Amino acid sequence: MIVPLCKQKPDGSLYTRFPDIERALGELDDIPAADLVSRTRLPKGEPSYVPTECILHFVRRSCRINDQALFEQLFKVLAERVRRVMPRVENPDGSLSLVRSQIFEQVYDKLVTLLLQERAEYVERLDFFEINFNGGLARLKLDAQDKAWKEDNRNTELGVEEESGELDVKVQQAVGSYDPFDTTVLDDYIYRSRLDAAMDGLPPLQQRIIEMLRQGVQIDSNDPGTVTISKSLGKSEKTIRNHRDMAFSRIRMLITRGEK
Repeated sequence: MIVPLCKQKPDGSLYTRFPDIERALGELDDIPAADLVSRTRLPKGEPSYVPTECILHFVRRSCRINDQALFEQLFKVLAERVRRVMPRVENPDGSLSLVRSQIFEQVYDKLVTLLLQERAEYVERLDFFEINFNGGLARLKLDAQDKAWKEDNRNTELGVEEESGELDVKVQQAVGSYDPFDTTVLDDYIYRSRLDAAMDGLPPLQQRIIEMLRQGVQIDSNDPGTVTISKSLGKSEKTIRNHRDMAFSRIRMLITRGEK
């Protein structure tokens, strides 16, 4: 059963979803969970495409009934929809925009926080997202922009020194012994979702390096028959390690929000 929204207008009447969303929810409510997940993954333009407002409804419901398996599958789809409508964090040259990264992270974190709160009690603020999801994101984005622009003057991009080719000392200090794939924290779903978002915000080369590291591929090897990152990407071992450290530094900053 599709329950009505609970948020009230100033005149005391309840907010309502658009008729097409209500009809879609009624149809989706009658299908098995596995089919629901498959439908949500269809691209826009497909006859059975599921509006984001509908996905959010079922994510909220999975929160309230504590269906973790369904929540994780649907939230992954929802997070991808968020990434698509938010401004790209990459600049045309492949470098990362710190401001746009911060805006994305703040919007993403706020949405995650609201959904976590939904597990404890009904969050009326999410009702607006069920009516106009992109409009709700736009409001979060405006709030995040002010904070990101203020912080922009206090932050500098981390990178490699142009003259020497050596890794910036700030990167070395920021990385330390940090391992984003530490098995003691990977079991935390919220951590994994933030890690995936942080990896998606890396420049393409760093994304490939980190993904190969995640799969257990070595950076380099004395064995000519061993598949390595250096050989696969056609880069020197030093270059791969520098980009790995820059990526780890960026991931750590985005996940911890600058906390130690």
